[in-house]
Amino acid sequence: MNSPDSSGLQWQSSLHQPLAEKLRPRSLGEVIGQQHLLGEGLALRLAFESGQPHSCILWGPPGVGKTTIARLMADAFDAQFISISAVLGGVKDIREAVDKAEAALNGLQPQRTIVFVDEVHRFNKSQQDAFLPHVESGLFTFIGATTENPSFEVNSALLSRAQVYVLKSLDHNELAQLLERARKHALPNTAFTADALETIVTYADGDARRLINLLEQLQGALSPPNNPVTEIDTRFITNTLTLNARRFDKGGDQFYDQISALHKSVRGSHPDAALYWLCRMLDGGADPRYLARRIVRMAWEDIGLADPRAMQLANDAAQTYERLGSPEGELALGQAVVYLAIAPKSNASYKAFNAARDFVAQDRSRDVPIHLRNAPTQLLKELGHGHAYRYAHDEPHAYAAGESYLPEGMKEPHWYEPVDHGLESKIAERMRFLKELDAKAKGLKD
Repeated sequence: MNSPDSSGLQWQSSLHQPLAEKLRPRSLGEVIGQQHLLGEGLALRLAFESGQPHSCILWGPPGVGKTTIARLMADAFDAQFISISAVLGGVKDIREAVDKAEAALNGLQPQRTIVFVDEVHRFNKSQQDAFLPHVESGLFTFIGATTENPSFEVNSALLSRAQVYVLKSLDHNELAQLLERARKHALPNTAFTADALETIVTYADGDARRLINLLEQLQGALSPPNNPVTEIDTRFITNTLTLNARRFDKGGDQFYDQISALHKSVRGSHPDAALYWLCRMLDGGADPRYLARRIVRMAWEDIGLADPRAMQLANDAAQTYERLGSPEGELALGQAVVYLAIAPKSNASYKAFNAARDFVAQDRSRDVPIHLRNAPTQLLKELGHGHAYRYAHDEPHAYAAGESYLPEGMKEPHWYEPVDHGLESKIAERMRFLKELDAKAKGLKD
């Protein structure tokens, strides 16, 4: 069944029609990918089969079929399909959509309307709010498409009225299937080597739209009289195509997911995985200075006093990058990541700091004990400031056993508890020894 677009025109095949439009599925059976949602008995398939459309958010990376699914939903429910781009549209477009929906509903042959908003996260709060009364009244079904986490980018009021479906990147086999289908339209009389097909699928990087664009580039390069090639190999592809970097969105979900994976790989002591995610981010265009800052943070948070050299090495790597720049300075970042990954781990001081900060934020203001107070003037000395303070360097083991440094009445919190590996195992031994000295001193007092 053909589906009307926002102007009511039918989809048509034409020599001038983009390849992506020629390949756009006309039924669920033609959809490649998203079988975790569209398979028999699964969530989105059941929504199609229910006979009753519902508002939803389609969340996933570019080129995975969000617009296609929205169009197919309009087909399935014989609904008017109105498409709005949040990049270019605004409140005026929303008002026009409302007018068209009312006209369709009140016409001689009442018809449902589906309003599809592409890149819905680009709409501000007031623009998103403009949909609410019409979604609630049932005037139209709202479908939003976004590459960003809707929990952060879509208003909670609108989000609560829409089911969220998470779409995934196409896997290798799905992209290969799409490539075979696309070749029949774009280059039916041209042979490809197996390596050439693999190269196209690899550079598509899970994105169906990117794969189709690559094939259209080849189609243009082979159009007579440009290049009468009858077989395409990897060398021809690399010389002809504009092969962009892997999928990466600076500041978006992909960005934060990958930096999270890098940090967790270091924390998990897996140097190869840490290098993989570092190189993925560098390859995708992440700012190496940002990565350097995060690497320094990892040293302080996850290695801590188990290996204090990690902090110095991370700082040295950041400084080396500042001096050398790319690509030479990136080697220093790579070596720092490897060192951090294999170093002994401790978050004991990190946890202690957070616990102390939380305690102080919630506790009352406690006075500094008088023996710890500063006494720069004669008056303060007469008031007892600093009186009976024990200078640790003059004590055995350079430790004033039994002395208290906390405010009066405050119990020992024991925030810092060193781990039993790396340098902190030695720190733990030292702390046990000092506690024994405290116990002896208190015993003598008692």
